[in-house]
Amino acid sequence: MRRSPLACMVLLGLLAFPALAQTQPAPSPPPAAAPTPIPFPQALERAANDLFSKAQIEGERITLVIDPLIDGISGAQSTSTRSMQQSLIELVGKSYPRFQVQPFSAEALARNPAVLVGTFTAVNNAGDAKGARDAYRICLTLLDMKSKRVVSKGVARAKPDGIDATPTTYYRDSPMWSKDPATEVYIKTCQGTKLGDAIDPLYAERLNVAALINDGILEYEARHYREALAFYRTARALPGGDQHRVRIGAYLASSKLGRKDDAVEAFGDLVDSGLAGNQLMVKLLFQPGSTQFIANPEITEPYPMWLSQIATRAQQKGACIEIVGHTSRTGLPQVNERLSVLRAQYVMDLLQAGAPDSRGRMIASGRGYNENLVGTGKDDASDALDRRVEFKVIGC
Repeated sequence: MRRSPLACMVLLGLLAFPALAQTQPAPSPPPAAAPTPIPFPQALERAANDLFSKAQIEGERITLVIDPLIDGISGAQSTSTRSMQQSLIELVGKSYPRFQVQPFSAEALARNPAVLVGTFTAVNNAGDAKGARDAYRICLTLLDMKSKRVVSKGVARAKPDGIDATPTTYYRDSPMWSKDPATEVYIKTCQGTKLGDAIDPLYAERLNVAALINDGILEYEARHYREALAFYRTARALPGGDQHRVRIGAYLASSKLGRKDDAVEAFGDLVDSGLAGNQLMVKLLFQPGSTQFIANPEITEPYPMWLSQIATRAQQKGACIEIVGHTSRTGLPQVNERLSVLRAQYVMDLLQAGAPDSRGRMIASGRGYNENLVGTGKDDASDALDRRVEFKVIGC
């Protein structure tokens, strides 16, 4: 085959200078298409069927316990995660009889069962970190405590229609939020593992404590406050029991029992833990578009005590604090940024009024809705964490 003179010149040039043949970048692959969210019940069923039908675990009868499903960002249980758990139990009983569901307890854990963990997370379906969260990602992971391995995974995307992400009573009543190591390792175990991976030892070591904490949460939500407090105190005394959820439980149960001194001490314990970790996120709820707290005395009644403990304990530690306001994803960005600063300033004024010596050791700033944890913009109990105020330890 004869080549044209121009083609020969190009070929000779590439042979003489081989690097030129590599200067043309390879075409980039097309971006992956965003998953298509489907209605919530079908999404959960799809993820669960993948999980149980493909489980690489031996045995004709397998004990299964469910470590309660949580929100993948806040770590909270919600109306939806509770309903998901019940749906999973019903599906197993109907379609997967070799799995025998047992309560999440020390007795069941002693038999080295299969453990199901799961997260339910609001996401932007197109993967835009700053975009509105318009879908929910379901992640289910099955662990075999005998082999200490991940033996199955199931994932799906759900439409937001009909989803109730309102936190359950314990998490709704919690005065503050923190993703402590126990919660982080749970989320990592679900979302950051692949089939065949070893179970994180930190997760496995704290399973018995997690079962006690769950018992305490259920007793608290059943208004059995003495029993709840007993579970939290038992958990706190065990290795791995020094957890944020235990401190919160002790504060909540003591408050409900009218033990004011114990409640103050328990809240102070929460403050000390947050200051030690250089971050303290407190749920101070404001009226929409306002710098005033919501007009609900039942909710705001403990606020003065909270602020007093924060000011006192920060002063005792000689800590300087940045007070950071946040807002829900509602309204114009510039309006929310200004509002978040004003809310932080309002809280700082309250702190300094009660502790004049703290003047000069605090600054106020705002993030608008740039650091939303929930990000759905519903402005109700389901996204209360987005209207939080943070206290960050900074250099003086």
